[in-house]
Amino acid sequence: MSRPQTIVVKIGTSSITDSEGVVQREAVASLCDQVADARSNGHRVVIVTSGAIAAGLPELGMGGDRRPTDTITLQAASTVGQGALIRVYREELARRDLVAGQVLLVAIDFVMRSQYLHARSTMHRLLELGVVPVVNENDAIADEEIRFGDNDRLASLVANLVDADLLLLLTDTDGIFTADPRSSDEAALIEEIEEIGNHHAALGGASGTSRGSGGMASKIMAAKVASWSGVRSVIARADRPHVLADAIAAKPATGTFVKARPSRLPARKLWIAFAVGRGGTVVVDKGARAALERGTSLLAAGVTEVSGTFGAGAPVDITDTSGEIFARGLARHSSEELRPVLGLRSADLPPGAPHVVVHANDLVVLPG
Repeated sequence: MSRPQTIVVKIGTSSITDSEGVVQREAVASLCDQVADARSNGHRVVIVTSGAIAAGLPELGMGGDRRPTDTITLQAASTVGQGALIRVYREELARRDLVAGQVLLVAIDFVMRSQYLHARSTMHRLLELGVVPVVNENDAIADEEIRFGDNDRLASLVANLVDADLLLLLTDTDGIFTADPRSSDEAALIEEIEEIGNHHAALGGASGTSRGSGGMASKIMAAKVASWSGVRSVIARADRPHVLADAIAAKPATGTFVKARPSRLPARKLWIAFAVGRGGTVVVDKGARAALERGTSLLAAGVTEVSGTFGAGAPVDITDTSGEIFARGLARHSSEELRPVLGLRSADLPPGAPHVVVHANDLVVLPG
């Protein structure tokens, strides 16, 4: 038996609901069976589940091809579906003498340190009490401007939150392939990835089904986030027998294993590095890049150009003059406020003009 580990298991909408959005109890039961087996072997397990929006739509007469597209209706549907979804998990875990604890998170829980520490303490206490946390994004209140974007990304941050040893991303394929297995007979499973690069991201293809928000591309990104937080991950087929046990044991051909990096970023820095909805790009000169790589704040004097339109607090890419994105951060001021002061030294700025473009606390230099 392997040493006791903390595992985060993420399962997607298409794996636990039918085409109308109804929660498939047998799929949840299968996962709960595996969770119970892992628990009996001393492991601690967190479930990150999608499916709340999809599960709420049939009850509102909006299932299947009647699914709406506007965010407000989908958020409203999640409040209906969340109850149906957690009820199935609670019942199936209870059948195995396990207690489920519902945890709804939003991105701000990882951005604000006080929120992060509260969430971290709660999650660790739940695990100490023997509870199986069942986590989802709080879709009903999630702000489009600051949200995870998909539950794969959420799962990778939860893995950081609970100091997980393993992130298991369950999907409808066996893992990452060298080509699309649906269209290429020569597509082969990639069993292990040392470090995810751009060529791996290109293998992700389009997003997932109409019922979900993910797809292989989001799982590849989640595995990269997990790797940067020191957590190894596995992308594997949800209906593979004993997939959780095989992933824990690192059994060959279980799926695609992605190794953890030796160094790790804290959760807030992870969110900044991989934030969705970046509003623009800030171009800096050679001296500014060197200063940022030493851990300083980005000042207006080092900025040569700002492209795009964004507000204060928005995530932005930071590039050098060659166009290489080497950092990301949260802008202290809007693009409109920044453009008049670009390249000006602090001593030359008019009174009240912004001089800090991105503070060091809000900036991440991306690992090479």
